[in-house]
Amino acid sequence: MLKQVEGSIAVAEAIALCRPEVVCAYPITPQTHIVEGVGALVKKGELENCEFINVESEFAALSVAIGASAAGARAYTATASQGLLYMAEAVYNAGGLGLPIVMTIGNRAIGAPINIWNDHTDAMSMKDAGWIQLFAETNQEGVDLHIQAFRLAEELSCPVMVCIDGFILTHAYERVDIPTQEEVDAFLPPYDPVQVLDPADPYSIGAMVGPEAFTEVRYLAHEKQRQALQLIPEIAEVFKDVFGRASGGLIHPYRTEDAETIVIALGSVNGTIKEVVDEMRDDGMRVGSVSICSFRPFPLAELKETLIGARNVIVLEKSLAPGLGGVVASNVRMALREAPLPVYTVIAGLGGRPITVASIARVIKGAEKGELPDVQFLDLDEEVVAQEVGRAAETRRSGPTAENILKTLGAVSAGRH
Repeated sequence: MLKQVEGSIAVAEAIALCRPEVVCAYPITPQTHIVEGVGALVKKGELENCEFINVESEFAALSVAIGASAAGARAYTATASQGLLYMAEAVYNAGGLGLPIVMTIGNRAIGAPINIWNDHTDAMSMKDAGWIQLFAETNQEGVDLHIQAFRLAEELSCPVMVCIDGFILTHAYERVDIPTQEEVDAFLPPYDPVQVLDPADPYSIGAMVGPEAFTEVRYLAHEKQRQALQLIPEIAEVFKDVFGRASGGLIHPYRTEDAETIVIALGSVNGTIKEVVDEMRDDGMRVGSVSICSFRPFPLAELKETLIGARNVIVLEKSLAPGLGGVVASNVRMALREAPLPVYTVIAGLGGRPITVASIARVIKGAEKGELPDVQFLDLDEEVVAQEVGRAAETRRSGPTAENILKTLGAVSAGRH
């Protein structure tokens, strides 16, 4: 059914259609509306046979989900930013135990300094925790990916994060096709756990494992991710047959067939990139883009096949590996390790900074002229940076960087320097 609805509420309705039995909730912006929406459906009786548990922290939220999943329940939770860091130990536990929990990440920057706006630093901090990570480009895909995530998690017995850009998607009102319960039931079978705590057949979950077996355990977690590379597109194809629309999969190439320059990104910024691609195509430039839906597992082979033939590859990413540059770009370079293609890293949108059509077009033109550095910070205020570097060089007690920059920009009243 087509509805004009906030992204968070659309996701909440999709979660309810998947019939979770335990939902663990702790509020943190910008994911709060999702668990509030699920809670409202439980309270109204529209989501039956579900225990909605308000917990005291994000760590508790995932810990309860781990216990529920181990006991044989379909479990769900959501978080963002510092909340994901607070539950980090539990994130690794769920991944290592192979429990099929689905968790939404309302992507948000990590402090300090405090910032509530969107980038992908939070998801990148947990990229190696053993979870599948799917990134939604639109709210429609956000709905669809959650439905696919439960099936994927339960077929592999592996947890899945569905990453949705905070505010840009979570708080945006747009038209979304919400499936019927009958459609979801036809696609998502009842939960049949691979491992479950059973008093009649007792065993340990999370036992101590020493050097004699730990490598093998970790390898098998890696093997699940390898299996997911095949299963993700298969599930996306079944989804298309049931729901009548393509959604999910590993990557979404856009006008790449003859492209000389291809821009790669995760999440909602791909909509803006496609606008730039269309405008440049109208001007005769051979430009394309790739939206990566599955960041973990990373689609090395599929990406390589799409990029071969291009002259320039630009990775525009909303995260930073200090001292290195791009997280996503490092993975793209691995996909192209046998192909001598230049891969440019463009760090953009940190802390919610707007990524404009004009800025993306300028980057593409710079790459085509060979004038783009290996790592570029989009729309960086170099004058402000130079002032702060100079301040730090002049005096030992130069003060906190964030507050100094705000003073330089005039956002706060001037104080002691």
